Amino acid sequence: MSLVPLLPLFHLFNRKFFESSLTQRSIPMLSVRWSDGRLRKTAGFYRRVSNRMGQTKNEIVLSRPVLEYLPQSATESTLCHEMIHAWIDLVLKKEEAHGPNFHERMNFINEVQDKFQVTIRHRFPIPAQPPRWFGECPNCGLRFPYKRRVQNAACRYCCDTHYGGNWHASCMLSYIPALKES
Repeated sequence: MSLVPLLPLFHLFNRKFFESSLTQRSIPMLSVRWSDGRLRKTAGFYRRVSNRMGQTKNEIVLSRPVLEYLPQSATESTLCHEMIHAWIDLVLKKEEAHGPNFHERMNFINEVQDKFQVTIRHRFPIPAQPPRWFGECPNCGLRFPYKRRVQNAACRYCCDTHYGGNWHASCMLSYIPALKES
């Protein structure tokens, strides 16, 4: 499915679920946009960013790679989820993640419509990232996938078996780039 424009959805949801409180004179209090393709581990986020001059910029960013091929209801539920975060921050002026205000608004949205469900955690398929490295134990030869090299990591099996569960330098992993694996 192709990506839908987010601003019309934002205005619709703002009217229906937030009493138009996320706009001032019909102008959004935050920007809403698709990610540039780098956001791959979460469906979206809300953030407030302050610059050196003390100016704040609030935005909702939805993940192009995660949501692009899912039904529109996935985009709608994610946008609503992030709008609740923005509403708590900008309207209620509270610092709260998924607390009572979030749950109250989420339940309200889910009760007044049945097109999508807003949830705390989504269950969207996120493509697994292949490991960039394999850590190999010099003693037993076991290999463990890693996204990055971890300093002083040791083979748990060998440390448990030979050293009573204590870390030992002889069990330190050496790293091999995953690309050379076939």
